[in-house]
Amino acid sequence: MIRNISSFVKNRAALSVGFLFSVSSLLFGTWVAAIPSIKNRLHFTDGSLGLSLLLSPLGAITGMLLSRIVFRKLPVGKWMMMGYITSAIIMIFLINSLNRPMLWICLYLYGVTGFLNGVSSNATVNLMEKKFNRLMMSTCHGMYSLGGAVSALLASFFFSIGIVSGWQIEIISFVIICIIIINRKYLLANQDIIHTKSAFKFPSLSILGISFICMVTFMAEGCVADWSALYFKEVLDTPRRFMSFGYAGFSIAMTIGRLNGDSFIAKVGSKKIVIAGSLLASAGFLMVSFAPGMVVAIAGYTLVGLGCSCIVPVLFSASANIPGVSTVEGFAMVTTGGLIGFLAGPSIIGLISEKSDLSKGFLLLVFLCLAAATAGRINQFLGKTKVLTGENENGPSIDSPLNL
Repeated sequence: MIRNISSFVKNRAALSVGFLFSVSSLLFGTWVAAIPSIKNRLHFTDGSLGLSLLLSPLGAITGMLLSRIVFRKLPVGKWMMMGYITSAIIMIFLINSLNRPMLWICLYLYGVTGFLNGVSSNATVNLMEKKFNRLMMSTCHGMYSLGGAVSALLASFFFSIGIVSGWQIEIISFVIICIIIINRKYLLANQDIIHTKSAFKFPSLSILGISFICMVTFMAEGCVADWSALYFKEVLDTPRRFMSFGYAGFSIAMTIGRLNGDSFIAKVGSKKIVIAGSLLASAGFLMVSFAPGMVVAIAGYTLVGLGCSCIVPVLFSASANIPGVSTVEGFAMVTTGGLIGFLAGPSIIGLISEKSDLSKGFLLLVFLCLAAATAGRINQFLGKTKVLTGENENGPSIDSPLNL
């Protein structure tokens, strides 16, 4: 892991793209910690908050429809520069929403930019992998998980010194925007036009299978993100300073798994990673659902993070290498299911908890993760992508500058 991280960090171009993955989770982790106060300030119930969260997947679907237009006109690097700064600004308004309509508009816009940001950054990583003949997707997704862990710990620190969520997001967004501007040379160097002009193709059952696994995995991540703090507060009666520890355990486990993922995937194989990871996540949610206290719940969330850690990198790499399907089409087909799961999943859990409680809501994820393991076992595209070794006989390794 150390050697992999060292070579990744030394390359400023690769690191600048990897940082964008952490931006998404830094922003989202701050939102997670802010949800309890937003719920009280705007007088939401679990059900009404869950329904409001559906606006983000609606925005993601809009982003999918806009992706062909955006990526036909803009180089991927220019969008990454603009898109992630825009997301940071939207999140400032989202957390500081003065009323429900303002919150709803921001949720929708965050869904739009989130989808486009995800396609652009993952497509860029896929291009880097092919150019330098080495796996990097899991490491970049490890940066996302690292951002989630950092955001959870920052939220705990800020709350302990009396800084409320509204100020937290302003401080974090300012730092993020400054770093993106500093790295603009490396981001703008990615001049690829990733739009495809091919006609729309209805996805095959195997592609839909990958999309389903992605939906379940993202749903798991979204539910941990949106409901873990409320679960600790309302079900386990945890002190405020510990409310983000479930998400922190989840994110730390995700980070460790993903930073080891590129070498682990090459040794174990994509199919086994998906099956075993889904089973681990199912077991983790089972622990959370029946947790008698905070320690067991944190352990359950940690197990979910470990199980989910390498699944998404495997799926994204598979989606970009499907025969007869372009990179943009592959990502659009698969990540549509993923983003819907990430953003709609918490809404479903909210509706279930409205009728029962959050413990029962998490039981749904136990069965969905088992279904994802089954889908992974029968999918024909998993485990058939070319293994990248990190050594390219026809060109430089990742330690060389990336001129994309």
